[in-house]
Amino acid sequence: MMDALSVVCQLRDLASEPQNRAVIVQDQGCLPGLVLFLDHQYPEVLFATLQTLRYLAELPPNVPIMKNELGMMVSLENLIRRDGLSLDITALAKEVYGILREPTNPAPRTPEREKRRKPQFFINSTNKKAKSVTLHIQGLDSTNQRSLCEEALLKVKGVISFTFQMASKRCTVRIRSDLPTESLATAIASTKVLSAQQVVKNEAGDEVYVPLNSSGVQVPQNSALPDYLPEEEESPEREVDKAISRTAAKEDSSGNWLNAAASFLTKTFYW
Repeated sequence: MMDALSVVCQLRDLASEPQNRAVIVQDQGCLPGLVLFLDHQYPEVLFATLQTLRYLAELPPNVPIMKNELGMMVSLENLIRRDGLSLDITALAKEVYGILREPTNPAPRTPEREKRRKPQFFINSTNKKAKSVTLHIQGLDSTNQRSLCEEALLKVKGVISFTFQMASKRCTVRIRSDLPTESLATAIASTKVLSAQQVVKNEAGDEVYVPLNSSGVQVPQNSALPDYLPEEEESPEREVDKAISRTAAKEDSSGNWLNAAASFLTKTFYW
């Protein structure tokens, strides 16, 4: 049984993989559904929706389609002006809105222009660029190990968000640019049962694992845990594995899941 949070979280996980972004935007149901989610009452749904839109906007051909989607810009404007939301949600809404407002064919960027405009897909920080890190986590075999990993990452100050790909034992973590990647490895190693290596591409375009020093690295601690990351019960391992199986599958497979999501959106919102 689908609900709004599970649908948008799975869309976000799919959108985090570059090969899925064009398919999601071209689907007749998903983009209109994301626009409707921008008016949702629950902050968790709003934040996951904005994360999804931010991922989708990283593919340049998607930007004009998203901008011209009925209600997209108006909903983002309303969200920016909406009272009672966290600074995290407002900041991310402003960033997505700014990206979509960019000219379709902007002037070539000079170093000075690049210095003035930088992405700000991050939490509780200003003028700092965020980065994504993909980790291969040895020992990530069950829900219990995943919970341990989540708890460890949530304690690291500078971690913005993360998504798991349980089938491949990977975790994609979005962090502030000034946070050393080794801090993630140290935090994960503190579980005593998990260890992490960074996944990168070499000059030939092949993925390789890079060992990370997990000893002697100071890990900045969060004084309070953020409330915007999905809870385990909201996004069970079984559902995540379903989403990830679509990520690695062919386009028609992804289309089947997207059709199911679109059907849910239609039954929920259209009358």
